[in-house]
Amino acid sequence: MSLATSPQAIDPPLWLLAELTYRCPLQCPYCSNPLDFARYREELDTDAWIDVLRQARAMGAVQLGFSGGEPLVRRDLEVLVAEARRLGFYTNLITSGVGLNGARIEALREAGLDHIQISLQAADDELAAAVAGSAKAHAAKLAMARAVKAAGYPMVLNVVLHRHNIDDTDRLIALCDELGADAVELASCQYYGWAKLNRAGLLPSRAQVERAEAVTQRWRERLAERGREMRLLFVVPDYFAQRPKACMGGWGAIFMTVAPDGSVLPCHSARELPMAFPHVRDGSLEEIWYASEAFNRFRGDAWMPEPCGSCSERHQDHGGCRCQAMMLTGDPAATDPVCSKSPRRELIDRALAEAVETANGSAALVPRQAKHSRTFWRG
Repeated sequence: MSLATSPQAIDPPLWLLAELTYRCPLQCPYCSNPLDFARYREELDTDAWIDVLRQARAMGAVQLGFSGGEPLVRRDLEVLVAEARRLGFYTNLITSGVGLNGARIEALREAGLDHIQISLQAADDELAAAVAGSAKAHAAKLAMARAVKAAGYPMVLNVVLHRHNIDDTDRLIALCDELGADAVELASCQYYGWAKLNRAGLLPSRAQVERAEAVTQRWRERLAERGREMRLLFVVPDYFAQRPKACMGGWGAIFMTVAPDGSVLPCHSARELPMAFPHVRDGSLEEIWYASEAFNRFRGDAWMPEPCGSCSERHQDHGGCRCQAMMLTGDPAATDPVCSKSPRRELIDRALAEAVETANGSAALVPRQAKHSRTFWRG
């Protein structure tokens, strides 16, 4: 094993994201699951997932997220949570809340689950139903948010902001306050997977983002005046920045994802890339993390083209997001076009201009449905 791929030169992963399934009862058009999720019908069984957890913990991973799809679809979720607790992970369930009930909350609490994050689509039933493709989901989410709080969990709510709900930020925060949330992530849509497909109908204008951010700041001030501890995090879309985010803290630096079928990825969007990724059956997670071609492909800075290669900021943003670079330029090694130094920044500027032009339009959104997914699978 060369120095570049030796354990001494690479830190172990801190975060494991266990994507237990791509199955989900909702149809959100901004879902980050791959467009062709319908092809991945085989899921790791309970024993295989337990082996994954044990290997990741032995490597040094301490944070564990159970995600999907909708992880509550898995009937063995409580078994996996209990094993994760035994191993010493800090566990987080990332859920829509659909499929949750009081009995299951109690079962997860007894299994040792540390944290539950519930997503909301909107502040009112009508828009929530339109986005999620379910008339019942919004009421269920609110009920489960209250139940999670009553069970003694910190209540963490996540709202994906986009063109259709961002102007309702004030009501969204008010709803979260009413529910007793301890933390709220206003996560402006990031354009991967289904969100990239639906970008023309989801990307807000800069004016909308600025108004929403101002509303969020006023709420922070009002909450502080009341002595109310509700942390508000506002995540600006990449497209409105001048520099790319340090995606996952760097490729193969902190984060490891295991997909439902057992593929091992540097991030949950990496299937966007024209690369072969290893499977848990191909070797140990340790071998995959330290020695696989996939996990070493974009580590460090030797792979970087100009202007990244000589940029003084290259160790801060690591060249930006490889998935975003691929989706926008067709080259996974390109400088992330979000960066103002990128020779392809016009791709972002053009998208922002289109968002202004179509702000009052009604571009059709393609819902995340298996029938649509199969069209991408079959080309």
